[in-house]
Amino acid sequence: MALVSLLDVSLSFGGAPLLDRVNLQLDRGERVALVGRNGAGKSTLMKVIAGELKPDDGQVFRQPGAVFATLRQEVPTGLAGTVRAVVEGEGGAYEEHNDWERHDRVERLLEQMGLPAEHEFAQLSAGQKRRVLLARGLVEAPQLLLLDEPTNHLDLASIQWLEEFLLEWGGALLFVTHDRTFLRRLSTRIVEVDRGRLIGWPCDYDTFLVRKEAVLEAEEVERAQFDKKLAQEEVWIRRGVKAQRSRANNRIHALEAMRAERKARRDRAGTAKLTAQEADRSGFKVIACEDAGFKYDERWIVRDLTVRIERGDKIGIVGPNGAGKTTLLRLLLGQLAPQVGTIEQGTRLEVVYFDQLRAQLDETMRVQDAVADGNATVTINGKTRHVISYLEDFLFEPARARTPVKALSGGERNRLLLARLFTRPCNVLVLDEPTNDLDAETLELLEDLLVEFGGTLLLVSHDRAFLNEVCTSLLVFEGEGRVAEYLGGYDDWQRERAARAAAAQAAEEAAKRAAKAAAGAGAGAKPRKLTNKERAELEALPKVIETLEAEQAKLTAKLADPAFFKKPATEVTQATVRLHELEAELARAYARWSELEA
Repeated sequence: MALVSLLDVSLSFGGAPLLDRVNLQLDRGERVALVGRNGAGKSTLMKVIAGELKPDDGQVFRQPGAVFATLRQEVPTGLAGTVRAVVEGEGGAYEEHNDWERHDRVERLLEQMGLPAEHEFAQLSAGQKRRVLLARGLVEAPQLLLLDEPTNHLDLASIQWLEEFLLEWGGALLFVTHDRTFLRRLSTRIVEVDRGRLIGWPCDYDTFLVRKEAVLEAEEVERAQFDKKLAQEEVWIRRGVKAQRSRANNRIHALEAMRAERKARRDRAGTAKLTAQEADRSGFKVIACEDAGFKYDERWIVRDLTVRIERGDKIGIVGPNGAGKTTLLRLLLGQLAPQVGTIEQGTRLEVVYFDQLRAQLDETMRVQDAVADGNATVTINGKTRHVISYLEDFLFEPARARTPVKALSGGERNRLLLARLFTRPCNVLVLDEPTNDLDAETLELLEDLLVEFGGTLLLVSHDRAFLNEVCTSLLVFEGEGRVAEYLGGYDDWQRERAARAAAAQAAEEAAKRAAKAAAGAGAGAKPRKLTNKERAELEALPKVIETLEAEQAKLTAKLADPAFFKKPATEVTQATVRLHELEAELARAYARWSELEA
């Protein structure tokens, strides 16, 4: 029996139905990703499934005794007490639990999820709070977990932990996420909410994108053919009916049916048009740091930072929640002075800042006033436009543009803040978690915009796919205030980190072997004779090392040349990865040489 089934369910809030006679079935063990435009009705559908909203029409069947748990986008207000108290909660909504079993589950979850049981919930970071709320839902031993943007405000380590946890958990999932990497790893099926309909796609996300594009193209052709035929029939009826009565009546009825079908058609919302205003070019040097450091009390937030950011660089800033990413941004922009070392800003910098907490939006203002500061027009790239027309580029209909900011969804607020920022010319764009709550299509448009942006970008994000597409290098917090620079995006960082770890391990093993050989020599141990194969290997090693060092010198010279970084990103990445592989190979070669000579 299915955990939940929807039969011909409809729901609207005064306008076009968000759900229009939809059908859906969720079975045990499924991990279903819910996709669709912002405002399409994904969160509404989840509330209907959870029983928090009643449909206007249709039926919802839930398996008797089944427990459902929900993790919302927002942290509920009014939650107080220790982490243990919040996780224990007040019991499930669908069944009563034995107290001993519940207590055992609480203890196992606190340990399994690494939660500080006696810490005050209110003192936790946003990411830690979401982990506590997930544990609060899981303590009910649910058969179905409903997750609405579960990766919001989580750092990379927490997102990766959540992925692994949910893959091993085994229960059924229905989730909404903007994180495409998370979606790709978890989903076994995709359900799309599109113009009031639910469309099932039994495939992975990348296959869905290809098939969806083909369906939209076919729909466009079919609608064009329909509209052409309707126009021909309208011309026929206006000329007067000359056919036999029965044939004419049939044709008139068919025309009336076509008119009704055309009137009921729901056109797909347009695509957002994102355009950043670029100010005059900055100087070539944007920011230069030399052994810079900053600390609060005795804790180093940033230390020994040496980095040079030049015009056109697109820098991703990555690290755990609380590591100091916002502090680093303020240092780079000159809003904080380093306590040691130097940080210099270049000339002619025009900076705009995207705040992840949306602090730049006044909740009481209308959407159009929040963008244009109460003016009727905005100036974009030298052209004056009415603010309502400009907001339509960001998918705000005229009626929506006149509503207060507090009525907007999370995704709409993000689009509004982008619309506000892009009215200001800039050559340095600072984005702090811009991807939260944006739908996939808007995310891809924002990626394209940032790739084409001619200025300098500083980007704080935990979205791995976004980092891969946009960034030319990453600044990564690695503990105790150390910030390391890696060329390329997220995947490049992972490969380079693995190569560095391999080189360090090889050097450590070489040191151990050398120490062991030295200890044996010191104890008067008689060295054994080399075999013919080992003697040949020893004779060949100087030539091998010479070849490796020559390749290393050549690559180092390449990477020291700024012109090399104008080549394709894949070529730069391959050179960087190869350089670290050479370090590991040289460490092993020198270690083997020492071992054979000993």
